[in-house]
Amino acid sequence: MSAPQVVVHRDKELMAQAAAARLITKIVDAQAARGSASVVLTGGRNGNGLLAALAEAPARDALDWSRLDLWWGDERFLPDGDPERNETQARAALLDSVPLDPARVHAMAPAGGPYGNDADAAAEAYAAELAAAAGPEDHGPVPSFDVLLLGVGPDTHVASLFPELPGVREDERTVVGVHGAPKPPPTRVSLTLPAIRAAREVWLLAAGADKAQAAAIALSGAGEIQAPAAGARGRSRTLWLLDEAAASQLPRDLYPPASA
Repeated sequence: MSAPQVVVHRDKELMAQAAAARLITKIVDAQAARGSASVVLTGGRNGNGLLAALAEAPARDALDWSRLDLWWGDERFLPDGDPERNETQARAALLDSVPLDPARVHAMAPAGGPYGNDADAAAEAYAAELAAAAGPEDHGPVPSFDVLLLGVGPDTHVASLFPELPGVREDERTVVGVHGAPKPPPTRVSLTLPAIRAAREVWLLAAGADKAQAAAIALSGAGEIQAPAAGARGRSRTLWLLDEAAASQLPRDLYPPASA
């Protein structure tokens, strides 16, 4: 697993714009190298902020949207079209405005969908979909995602892996149903740390003073059970993208002056 790198931007708007530009470059490079690219999306204000910035970026037309696979790191187990679902928010921010191949947009099943209200069954189905998409070169039950995006919660949670809850302890399954989450809604579906760590690159997004303590804890060597963000690592790169407020409790020697 790669050691974390930290990049700090002046504010959340600049962070979102820079992350969008960085993501466009990564997708274009992956498509040039392998013919297609795969990205795992995240919800929350920073994940949606990145998607909104990507929608407005002139360079978005440089990538071939039809050769992009989109997955989700987690989903709120709510009915299809619910405004609180990550998929619903992502579609409003970006997905409905670009020419994606619908077959390559891999949303997690909603509550009341094909698995009824059984989040565990929905998780098993998503794990099966990931396994079907993995090739021999991936050496495991999930694709080698080019970039996996994660928001970081004030409690250090990533995806829907919360401190001390069963999901963050899972070391075999790639997707789990989450029950009793400490923030609403309590029922969710989430990738596990083993699935997250299959990605070539993991980018963690945090902006705002309410994320400062979480970033400091996760980057200080904390254990992943107590601080799930500390366990989110990419195979070749782990990138923390922060604004100055979220970086305010980090030691200044953790990131280069140029990154500010």
